[in-house]
Amino acid sequence: MRVTDLLPVIQQRRSIRRYTAEPVPRDVLQKLLDAAIWAPSAHNRQPWRLAVVQDVVQKEGLAIAMGERLRVDRLESGDSEDLVLQDVERSRQFLTKAPVLLLFCMSMLDMDEYPDVRRGQAERMMAVHSVALAAQNLLLAAHASGLGACWRCAPLFCPDTVRETMKLPTDWEPQALITLGYPAEDGKPAYRRPLTEVVLWF
Repeated sequence: MRVTDLLPVIQQRRSIRRYTAEPVPRDVLQKLLDAAIWAPSAHNRQPWRLAVVQDVVQKEGLAIAMGERLRVDRLESGDSEDLVLQDVERSRQFLTKAPVLLLFCMSMLDMDEYPDVRRGQAERMMAVHSVALAAQNLLLAAHASGLGACWRCAPLFCPDTVRETMKLPTDWEPQALITLGYPAEDGKPAYRRPLTEVVLWF
């Protein structure tokens, strides 16, 4: 494959927030997950862990639990209760109406351990990067398959809530939640800063 074949897939991908009710077939999900785990990773330790959520009751439970944590955090920040409740309901609708939720988690079990904080933090960041690379693989594979998806980092604000609600293994650290389904919208127009603003040539 040439870059001229791949670049349109990258450039045409959008964050899709509204989906049709059409279910995503199991074999399609398997292919997307396979694409995810072929991402590069630090030391090839593959620290990603994924939970696929399709059950309506589980989606609702997760949305309610995360929404309650969002409500408490926002109110403690002094935000208007009316605006907070609107935001919580918007989030609940977004999660429950998506046919599939893909929860990307990170495990440090197989990563290196160091006696000093500096290298320990670097190792942890390498694992975070690895999980993000797997998620990007999945997002591109979803777009190439005619699916829509949206990346959300909300689990970072309430990892314990997500882990307890989903009954995940204790070493699974929630990182991101991707909603997935057949698109019912085109997504917002895309904009990227020009290379001249973000690149230094040496």
